[in-house]
Amino acid sequence: MEKSSIPKHIGIIMDGNGRWAEMRGLPRVEGHKRGVERVSEMVEAATGIGIEALSLYAFSIENWKRPEDEISVIMGLLETTLSREFLNFMREGIRFRIIGNRDRLPRTVGAVIEQVEKGTAENKRLTLQCALSYGGRDEIIRAAKKIVQSGASADTVNEELFSSLMDTAGVPDPDLIIRTSGEQRISNFLLWQSAYSEFYFTDTLWPDFTKDELLEAVREYQKRSRRFGAVNLSQPKAFNSWGG
Repeated sequence: MEKSSIPKHIGIIMDGNGRWAEMRGLPRVEGHKRGVERVSEMVEAATGIGIEALSLYAFSIENWKRPEDEISVIMGLLETTLSREFLNFMREGIRFRIIGNRDRLPRTVGAVIEQVEKGTAENKRLTLQCALSYGGRDEIIRAAKKIVQSGASADTVNEELFSSLMDTAGVPDPDLIIRTSGEQRISNFLLWQSAYSEFYFTDTLWPDFTKDELLEAVREYQKRSRRFGAVNLSQPKAFNSWGG
């Protein structure tokens, strides 16, 4: 693995918990419990190779449509995990933050989130972002509302201003986005920030996704040429039927 081209920021759409459980004849909530275990392994792997930010898509705005008992279990797992992992975050230098619309979060969950965010705010080794009650379109709309409320004139609105009002402000856009479970769509995840992200799709369900597969995704990322709309002059010029 080339240390010079490690992605600074990786986003993961953690998909397949429910299917993992159903394939084993287990309640869907067992898949969510197993999925939480994978998070610790991914954080450890990310810090081990020098990734600066890791964003995990844990619960979308659309997920509020799920059965109440499943939502309750997911929120309970989040609250318990954050309380348990706080000291580890401090020991490992991990800054934790939530991105998403917090209005619908249970009060007790919100209180734990606030405590962990404040406690880890000065940590520098890795920023761990958990997308919770999150939707990319919702995030863009909330940013636009902030601009309107600020009274900004039209000629002052640019990409820099917009980015500064997103939930991810201060964190570089993701270089690589991984989705597990075989689905090949981004499902409203980091729509603004992923404009130039590389994507890696795997059939592996999230509860089975290991450190080794994360490293394989990074190796695949390192094989790609990221031009951001420009031309890579170090490569031989190639032409296609549309003019190259």
